[in-house]
Amino acid sequence: MKTLLSTLFLVISMISTCQASEKAVNEVLDSVHHSAAKANAEHYFSLFSADAVFIGTDASEVWTVSEFKDYAMPHFNKGTGWTYHPYNRHVYFSDDGDVAWFDELLRNDKLGITRGTGVLEKKEGNWKVMQYHLAIPVPNAIAGDVADQIKAIEKGGH
Repeated sequence: MKTLLSTLFLVISMISTCQASEKAVNEVLDSVHHSAAKANAEHYFSLFSADAVFIGTDASEVWTVSEFKDYAMPHFNKGTGWTYHPYNRHVYFSDDGDVAWFDELLRNDKLGITRGTGVLEKKEGNWKVMQYHLAIPVPNAIAGDVADQIKAIEKGGH
């Protein structure tokens, strides 16, 4: 009986820890989107690790956080950012609970439905974004046409 109670307590404790971690990761990701929408550069970049990578929708957009900051600051300095509304997010954790990865669907006025994926790491008790990848999911029904347009651009066509 004592072993059963100890096991039950351990399972409940693990579930509680996992729920707290998921809540903390969700808060960081929500803060990323909120601070970008408010053009709050200081808070936005504080959520990223110093060695983070941001991958944008264009194949050429693979930036260190420093390079991404160079891109973003002119927009933030004008008081404009970008607004993405997350509406479907899944968060997963490593066995030790110090790494989380996620996928989320987002709505954006200009691009419509987009997808964010990425990795966060718990550093000194705080979750930091290590990688964020923004993509435009292409419906399979038009994927061939989109691929042809990309190939045309790569060949120098319009």
